[in-house]
Amino acid sequence: MTTVLAPVAGAAVSLESVPDPVFSGGMVGPGAAIDPAREPGRAISPIAGKIVKLHPHAFVVVGDDGRGVLVHLGIDTVQLRGEGFELLAAEGDRVRAGQPVVAWNPAEIEAGGRCPVCPVVALDAPEGAVTGMAEGAVSAGDELFQWR
Repeated sequence: MTTVLAPVAGAAVSLESVPDPVFSGGMVGPGAAIDPAREPGRAISPIAGKIVKLHPHAFVVVGDDGRGVLVHLGIDTVQLRGEGFELLAAEGDRVRAGQPVVAWNPAEIEAGGRCPVCPVVALDAPEGAVTGMAEGAVSAGDELFQWR
């Protein structure tokens, strides 16, 4: 079982409520999302492992068990081409759960007309594998869900 931590502070919401069909439809896997606090912050690694993909707006960490977790900072933020994001780690780095990976400001994302909600996805997990979803307010580093 893998405990997946909240990468940012905010309100835990269902993945189905994310305004992007790739996430809300579970096309990349099950998980949860966080409607982030509208203040500057750091997105942390949700699990211990290796950063196998790192973009300013999104990253994937794969644990030693081979399970990968995607953190996507906002919706359609790829269009920003890195503006408003600061990388605090590098692709290929080993990270501990809770280690800062990207600095960003959700208020700036929203001010630019984009949704700052952050999907957190258990990549390629089978249906029913994600349980124990957090509800309501979460801090970065709190348990967000279990991957069984």
